[in-house]
Amino acid sequence: MFTGIITDIGRVRAVERQGDTRFTIETAFDMEEVAIGASIAHNGCCLTVVEKGTGWFDVQVSAETLSKTTLGGWAEGTRINLERSLKLGDELGGHLVYGHVDGVAAVAEVRPEGDSLRITFQAPAELARYVASKGSVALDGVSLTVNEVEGDRFGVNLIPHTQTATTFGALKAGDRVNMEVDMLARYVARLVGRE
Repeated sequence: MFTGIITDIGRVRAVERQGDTRFTIETAFDMEEVAIGASIAHNGCCLTVVEKGTGWFDVQVSAETLSKTTLGGWAEGTRINLERSLKLGDELGGHLVYGHVDGVAAVAEVRPEGDSLRITFQAPAELARYVASKGSVALDGVSLTVNEVEGDRFGVNLIPHTQTATTFGALKAGDRVNMEVDMLARYVARLVGRE
């Protein structure tokens, strides 16, 4: 489980595609504190550390995960939002994020708004009903508050800190991001019989 507060921007150092795909990720994490088998969110996708060294670690990704997320497009040099899993007693600064990507959203528009960026995303049709104004959504692992919703489009506002502490400062129209809807929204929809 995660909070959607990014603690490092990693970089794909190598990609090995045979059987499952194996990614080598460069990181600023102290890898002595990260165990083999640890869960780390990569652009919102929970993956398991299978090998590690100073400043790097490897993860294996199944074909299913590659087909349901943006990970299939990763190449050497791809920058990724990283977050280590939540420990009991840690501050919950964002919202509960599970690392189970529901689908892929597209960036429809990016425009400056004061010092911030206003980004409009287009959600997959089957996920749009779970997005509510002033609710939470995780995009590429980042916990964000939804500003407005219109059909299958929704907007978020990124302050300068979020632009530099995540990969979002470089987003442009047409980019795709992993989307995880808020679990509370999913359960409410189930309880009222809309799922």
